[in-house]
Amino acid sequence: MRASAQDKELSVFCTQLCYLPRDVVPELLMLPLDRTFSWSPAKLIRLSESQPPHCIAIYHHNMPSDSSKEGFGSVEKVVLLTFLSAVILMAILGNLLVMVAVCRDRQLRKIKTNYFIVSLAFADLLVSVLVMPFGAIELVQDIWIYGEMFCLVRTSLDVLLTTASIFHLCCISLDRYYAICCQPLVYRNKMTPLRIALMLGGCWVIPMFISFLPIMQGWNNIGILDLIEKRKFNQNSNSTYCIFMVNKPYAITCSVVAFYIPFLLMVLAYYRIYVTAKEHAHQIQMLQRAGAPSEGRPQPADQHNTHRMRTETKAAKTLCIIMGCFCLCWAPFFVTNIVDPFIDYTVPGKVWTAFLWLGYINSGLNPFLYAFLNKSFRRAFLIILCCDDERYRRPSILGQTVPCSTTTINGSTHVLRYTVLHSGQHQELEKLPIHNDPESLESCF
Repeated sequence: MRASAQDKELSVFCTQLCYLPRDVVPELLMLPLDRTFSWSPAKLIRLSESQPPHCIAIYHHNMPSDSSKEGFGSVEKVVLLTFLSAVILMAILGNLLVMVAVCRDRQLRKIKTNYFIVSLAFADLLVSVLVMPFGAIELVQDIWIYGEMFCLVRTSLDVLLTTASIFHLCCISLDRYYAICCQPLVYRNKMTPLRIALMLGGCWVIPMFISFLPIMQGWNNIGILDLIEKRKFNQNSNSTYCIFMVNKPYAITCSVVAFYIPFLLMVLAYYRIYVTAKEHAHQIQMLQRAGAPSEGRPQPADQHNTHRMRTETKAAKTLCIIMGCFCLCWAPFFVTNIVDPFIDYTVPGKVWTAFLWLGYINSGLNPFLYAFLNKSFRRAFLIILCCDDERYRRPSILGQTVPCSTTTINGSTHVLRYTVLHSGQHQELEKLPIHNDPESLESCF
């Protein structure tokens, strides 16, 4: 699209050059090939149409060699539009499914962590509805048609909602840290309903100070207004773009607040969670060895080792997937966001677009990472998608379940599972440490 518009512009340019004095044309022909011409009608000297035209030579001489590579062809537009539509649709449906599941499942509403997951899903849903479609239209059509004011609003919403999404991920990591790495009493004291409400409010209010406030006031444009105006208009294609550029102070402040601080907290929290998971796996092994009878039904050591390795591997894989996807999606954008102002804004526009949409994809991945990996959420999703099929409902507590009781060993609360023998006596089968969130108790009670 841009190439055809540029051909039209060059044709007009050549028509105007046909009426320039003959002594001007040779000077134009000596200019470099990559020189961009900007002629206003007032500067053109209109002569008689009988003058021999020189536009053919000028047209071919000043045609950019990569003009055919600018913009997107018909096939490229179809492929790009299909991909972007799939990303948007995945984000909308995935986040809607998470919100509906929590609203319909009473057990899910009892788990404190799910409040953050629902709020995260709402933020990602707004990203996929209010931000992604307009970005996709501008990318495919190669023009911004909604005006300058809506460009500011859309940019502010982009910064606000994506930052809120990242803050929710950070809060989830802190909630899981307190639930797994601390004692039950500590978790209940830390994660009170009031504190959860304050954390959720902070996830939405703090991003306002780096989105709507500075962008609407133009603080991010200080010192680079001329560069923004130059990039906002494309004289070759006669197009207007929604350009969002930031100066050095805003780039550093926004990136540190929106990404680097949450990223550091997430790394520390998930590292401690992984270490605690390894300790719990070791405790499971010791408790199983202590609880196994010396005669009658011995448990081989390799079975314990296999169980421990399986537990550690699952924890490591889950944490690596969560942190890996987060870093892969957002690190390229925020690294470039800080580096670009210090290298005179020389990062190509296509690189910016690719990194930005990589971050948008994270809004579509969050439902899979924080909900679909959870057994309770998967059950709720199956009930919704399968129209309340009874096969996927939770087993009744009045049915045949494994009796459970609790005990405290070295200050840690554990579950004792028993199996009923034919003789009517109970024999201890295994002891497992209780996680401090209600979801861990679901499997037992």
